[in-house]
This record gives sequence, C-alpha cells and structure tokens, in this order.
Amino acid sequence: MGLSLMLTAMGCTNATPGHGSSADASRTAGSTAGAASSVPAINPTSRRDTYHFTVPDHWKNDPQRPIWFDGAFHYYYLYNADYPREVGTAWRHATTKDNVTFTDQGVAIPKKTNANFDVWSGSVVEDTTGSAGFGKGAIVALVTQMDHPTPQQIVDASGPQAQFLWYSVDRGKTFKPYGERPVMPKPGVRDFRDPKVIRDEARQQWVTVLAEGNKVGFYTSPDLKSWTYVSGYVRDDLGTLECPDLFTIRTASGQTKWVLGVSGNQTPSGGPNTYAYWVGSFDGRAFTPDDPTVQWLDHGNDWYGAVTYADPTSDQRRFAIGWMNNWAYANQPAPTWTSDGFTGTDSIVRELRLVDEGGRMSLRSAPVSTLRQRASRTIDLGTVPVDGTRVMPYHGESYVLDADLTWSQHTPETNVGIQVRRSADGSRHGDIGVYGDYAYVNRAHAGNPGRFAETKSPFDLSRGSVHVTVLVDRSTIEVFFDDGRSVHSNLAFAEPGDDGLAFYGVGGG
Repeated sequence: MGLSLMLTAMGCTNATPGHGSSADASRTAGSTAGAASSVPAINPTSRRDTYHFTVPDHWKNDPQRPIWFDGAFHYYYLYNADYPREVGTAWRHATTKDNVTFTDQGVAIPKKTNANFDVWSGSVVEDTTGSAGFGKGAIVALVTQMDHPTPQQIVDASGPQAQFLWYSVDRGKTFKPYGERPVMPKPGVRDFRDPKVIRDEARQQWVTVLAEGNKVGFYTSPDLKSWTYVSGYVRDDLGTLECPDLFTIRTASGQTKWVLGVSGNQTPSGGPNTYAYWVGSFDGRAFTPDDPTVQWLDHGNDWYGAVTYADPTSDQRRFAIGWMNNWAYANQPAPTWTSDGFTGTDSIVRELRLVDEGGRMSLRSAPVSTLRQRASRTIDLGTVPVDGTRVMPYHGESYVLDADLTWSQHTPETNVGIQVRRSADGSRHGDIGVYGDYAYVNRAHAGNPGRFAETKSPFDLSRGSVHVTVLVDRSTIEVFFDDGRSVHSNLAFAEPGDDGLAFYGVGGG
C-alpha cells in the first residue's frame, strides 16, 4: 500500500469570554479550533474536544436548526443545567459567524417556565412580515412541550406531546410563551414532536413537518398559529422517527430538489441509527420521493438528532450539525463528565451538496471549509509505502488527516487502513479502513462507550484507491470517505496520551 497524505494539526484559539476550549476547561461554551499563531497550553487530563462544539457544563442533547440573522448563525440546543441530579431541558443559545468558533449567549428559554414544564425540540424562524402578530422581524419558535402534564407525567416525561409557540422581540436572546395552550394540540397519537418549520415562499405559507411515530406529518399555516394537516409520509422500516427535516437544494447544473430527512434507526437490521433522507418533490402539501430507497448522511454510531440549515450565500450548499451520542448509552455519564464536568459534544459542521450520480440524486458531505483556517500547522507526510504496520513519527490528539490510500492488487484478506489515537505499546487504537466490500471505522480499542464497536458502509475494493479525511479530536473520530460519499461519526474516549499514528496494509500490499 502507498499513501500520499497531508496532516493538519488543530490547536485552540485564544478564546473570548463565553468560548470554551480544551486548553481551559473552566471556560464556558462551545469548543473552538486553532489559531495560526500562539496556541495555549493543553490540559493533559482534559477530554474536552479542541475544535468541536461542546456544552459549557452538565448536559446537552438535540441541536435545534441554526438560522442566520444580524450577521451570525444563531444556534439553540437542548441543555440541562441540573444533570445528572434532575432531568429536563432548556434551550441554550450560541452564535457563530464561521461555523467553527461559537460564542455562548446563555439560556434563551429556561426550564419550567410555564405549566407545560420543559421545552423539547423544535425550530426557530424569522417572521420578517410579522405574520404571527409579534411584529416584523420577530424570532418565533415552534416547540414540543407536554400539554399540562401531571406531576407523575413530568417525572416520566410521558405527558401529552403538543406544539407550543414561543416568540422573541429581542432578536432571539430571550423568548416568551404564547400562552399555555398549544397551537398544535395532540391529535390522538403517542408520538407528536420535533416540529421543523420552513417558509414556503412560492405558496406564501408556513410548512411544518412533525415526527409522529412511523410517520412524518405535514402541516401548513398562514400565521404560525393556526395549522392544518395536509399529508403524511409513512416509513415502517426506521423505528420511531424523530427530528424531521425538509428543505430545498440546487445542484451545480441548476436543478432544484426537495429533501426530506429524519433521525431513523435501522440498528436491528444492521443499518445506521442516524440521519435518513430522500430526494424528491413537494407540492405544498405532500412530499414524493424520486426513489423510496432510504439514503443515509452518516453511517457511524453518533450523529443523531442532526439538523441542516441554509447557507445565506448559496442555494447550492447547506450546512449540517449532529449530536454526537446514541440513546443506547447516552444516559451513562461520559468520561468527559468526570474529567471536565459535561456530557454533550456535537459533530463538526458539514457542508452538504446535492450531486447526480447516474440519475440518482445524493447528498455529499465535507467538513466546513472554514475549519482549515483554524489549523495551527500543516505537515506533509509525503508518500509512505506500507507493508504490514508502519508507525509514524507524529503524535497528536486533535488534528485533521487527509490521505489517499492506494493498493495495486486485492485479495479476500486485503485490509488497508489507518490507526489513530494509538497507545505507545500499540494495544489501543481506533481503526479506519477498507476491507471486503465495506469501509469501516472500529473504535473497539479506542474508548468505546459500551456498544456498537464497528460501523460499515459499502465500498468496492477493486477500485484500488480511497480518499479519506479523518477528524481526530479528544473524544471523537469523524471519517469522510471519498469526499463524503459516506461518513462515520463516532465518540471514542481514548486515554489521554494515546496520541500515536500508524498505517497498515494486509493481503496485497
């Protein structure tokens, strides 16, 4: 095997108040990526990621779709300041201009504000025309809460799920509830949550998609207050659907398509438990997929509750961010809780593009391009011949690795890959590679949270080469195969000091 590769080491920025970084775990907000000049000293016992967004303290889970206004992206997410003593979530707020460095803006919607207790997932829009009656430019949120739950329903989080309106007249800093009654009452189904609101300008209406068990429900409204059910898209192969998404994106050739996404689960059949999607059309009432076969934006274990959001500069590009966790083990305190007092990390922001491959439209992912501006240094390791295992003279816990792997022949035993976060004795490492008919990431020996060691995506070894971009951080490994044709996002709580790098090639070298 031969490799032609370039490695970019990521440091920490000199964080402004409200930023967080692994250089100083007492700072309270999302992680930042490295500046090109002075890099602060690293706390050797911290597990807080260097360039991924992390919660300031305690707990975070679902991202809420960021939106652009007043010169920044405004990002809200579910936050629990009482973790692990008490459950329940507020909405916390952060802002970013480059999708890498985030500034904490504090809690925008507190817990237990009204009789409907906590706020769960939802979405925000800027009501530029004032259609909801809160004034032009009001920031309006449609949020799932429990409709007047009993004390026991609060404990069990089993109260009737309904959609409530919240609004902000101070540009998203704080929100007020629009009364205590839902604008979308529970319609007699068990699951009725995670509203995603978009503006359908072509038809001068608001559209919401809701997760309703095995169905995505579509609703329309003229004013964000009165909603009409218009259709549903049913899937019986993805478990309980959550966090639906609906958007348009244009190909490089100028074709505009609609995309419907959900957080779905095919774990029982050996598939992903991440973001599933379909490309198709939407007529203002119903979504019709071009191909009903599900596609996945991530094949890893930890890219759940993901949201996509518009790029204000281009309709050919969209951004995405996911919660790096899995409900199979999310309620177990992560090692970051012991080391740094928090549980909750997000994926790197991605850039999404829609491509036509032989008549089938698919989304392609890449790490946000502005991440490269945060590199503290770049190291070209050149072309590296590998036969067996070759340990490299590089050590790091936070870096981006670009590599082109090539092999001249393949056999049933051919296994080509990279070891990251390798211990000095070689007994611990995360593995990234291709074998048989799949690409894989295996975290079995790199701080596996407890389940699902190896993740796979289809790959044809006869091609003879693969390009990989590997994002290694203190508690995460994200791998982009072949320019984002498949992506694997995984938590990996490697031991501090496990910072080696190696390459391997077996069976056809």
